[in-house]
Amino acid sequence: MTTRVLREAREALEEAGLRGSFLVRDLDTGEELDLDADVEYPVASLVKVPLAIATLERVRRGELDAATPIEVSPGRLTTAGPIGLPKFRHPATIAVEDLLYLSTAISDSTAADALFALTPPAAVTAELRRLGHDGITVRHLMRDLVDTPAERFTPAEGHLAHSLAIAAGTAGRGHPVTQLDISRANSGSARAFADLLHGLWRPTTIHPAVAARVRELMGENVVRHRLAPDFSSDASRWSSKTGTLLNLRHEVGVVEHADGQAFAVAALTESRVPAVVQPGAEALMAHVARTLRDRLRMR
Repeated sequence: MTTRVLREAREALEEAGLRGSFLVRDLDTGEELDLDADVEYPVASLVKVPLAIATLERVRRGELDAATPIEVSPGRLTTAGPIGLPKFRHPATIAVEDLLYLSTAISDSTAADALFALTPPAAVTAELRRLGHDGITVRHLMRDLVDTPAERFTPAEGHLAHSLAIAAGTAGRGHPVTQLDISRANSGSARAFADLLHGLWRPTTIHPAVAARVRELMGENVVRHRLAPDFSSDASRWSSKTGTLLNLRHEVGVVEHADGQAFAVAALTESRVPAVVQPGAEALMAHVARTLRDRLRMR
């Protein structure tokens, strides 16, 4: 039965022009189901979860003060985005703790880069390694994600940037677009992010207070069009973080059921369809992730 579920999921993704790395894990039993869970991807805004952990661990150790005001000025530390600080026209002074909310809950990349100014990418990676998480590497700022071919075309030509993203990759997952090359981009796998979620919801090396705050921030995530429709209900809570870049669509999160069961869900995908808006891809990745969760829950 499980083999058939995995085969049908893989066939559905292939038919829709998607490749994906999926992993669903029962956080209490450790049982899991996956599709290519160890394949590395550029992770886009998923990196804001490790950034939150590293920042809060430094606050806990007294290296940073959560109340420290940080001035964010237009034209400095700015990153394109549809909401939040990228839309501000005047300088703003924001506390470190509030930058964490903006970065994690509404995926504000300008807020994330203000936090990276305090804890640079290499330091975030070092913090992950200290905590025992080796599968995620942080290499660059969020502002680097808006220096891709997509910014060189008009909105009507967005499909051209996607065509380049799809066609130019190598078998070893290299890419002429730096942000899509796993040796140069912020990178990780579905398994690595499931492990990180496990460490947040069942903390051992991550400090319990840090884990609790990151769980809270992920529970306040306002980007809820991808996996949330398949995992949110009156009898469950969905806490997550999304990541999007060109033809990449990701989401990682935890669904907690009223009966006490909790499942980590990691879905990292890339599309072979040269289109900017793909609601069908969003719906299918959610369906595949839920199918794996449903099968695991039946065991």
